[in-house]
Amino acid sequence: MEFRVPLHFLALAVFAMGTSEFMLAGLVPGIAAALGVSLAQAGYLTSAFALGMVAGAPLMAALARSWRRRTALLCFLALFAATHVIGGLTTSFAVLLGTRVLAAVANAGFLAVALSAATGLARPGRALAVLLGGTTVACIAGVPGGALLDAAFGWRSAFWVVALLCLPAFAGVWRIPDTPAGAKVEGLRAELAELRPLTGVLVLAALVNAATFGVFTYLAPLAAGVAPVPVVLGAFGVGCFAGVTAAGRFADRWPGRIVAIGGPLLLAGWIAAALAAHIPAALLGLAFVQGALSFAVGSTVITRILHLATGAPTMAGASATAALNGGATAGPVVAGALLGVVSPFWVAAGVVAAALVVALVLRRQLTRAPGVSPRRV
Repeated sequence: MEFRVPLHFLALAVFAMGTSEFMLAGLVPGIAAALGVSLAQAGYLTSAFALGMVAGAPLMAALARSWRRRTALLCFLALFAATHVIGGLTTSFAVLLGTRVLAAVANAGFLAVALSAATGLARPGRALAVLLGGTTVACIAGVPGGALLDAAFGWRSAFWVVALLCLPAFAGVWRIPDTPAGAKVEGLRAELAELRPLTGVLVLAALVNAATFGVFTYLAPLAAGVAPVPVVLGAFGVGCFAGVTAAGRFADRWPGRIVAIGGPLLLAGWIAAALAAHIPAALLGLAFVQGALSFAVGSTVITRILHLATGAPTMAGASATAALNGGATAGPVVAGALLGVVSPFWVAAGVVAAALVVALVLRRQLTRAPGVSPRRV
């Protein structure tokens, strides 16, 4: 169908941006050595990107409300590409750190607008599955890809590859249906009012993502000595892609069932991982299953936000983006703070248990039909 081409070009841009986020895990040692900073300081690049994503989504979406949709997407994509060109050239760690913040802000703004644009091209569940599919493929390719590029050509090459990936995305964005400029500023208050009743659903999305990334961040050291690390990371990434793809088919029709069944299974899986992660076959199998369940449940919750916030066409995507990245920031911080005390698998289990309590309270919002039916394709 006609929607597929521009939607998949949006996913390509999301893939490039996700690759930029995940590749840092494999580049930190090379950056630290090349720019004369410690590993801990180089690690700040990851934190800077995460914080830029959380703050950038609502701020950039609010700024772009008065822009034409295509203009906003092109501007954010151009800024993102430019930060990687500068990052690939600079010899200053401070400049590189600044480019990571700007890249994250551009990423957040692009994703917020892209979510709104995508739901005009397909049902929210389908649209979200395609966009997050770009993120999950980046999850598979980003970490090993960054490490391989660093080993073969140096860490700067990874920045150039990401910048080049943006070029075909530019061509695709031109095919996105445009909107008129000039949205009234006072309409922002109405959109925020529309989102206020959905605070609990946003918290639920953040909790599920916090558990996911709390484990993913430390999956490599957890797998070391048990099973080949690239294979475990790959299994998790493939599971994420499978989960978000399945949710894209069913999240619009049966969101309550996916959360009600997938949520307890997700909790059981993290408990099983905590108890059996020392067994190679169990670790590999659970990496795939937990990746699938995490993204199936998480993307379904985000789909509900897009369904229920039809009166906030700009800020719904921004709020969803902020919730996802808020969880992705908080989860590794909490899991890291408890390292040596309790396994990240147990931390994830506790966070998912809290999410299930929230889901129980919000069961009507997770199942009731939205006031306005989305376009079906």
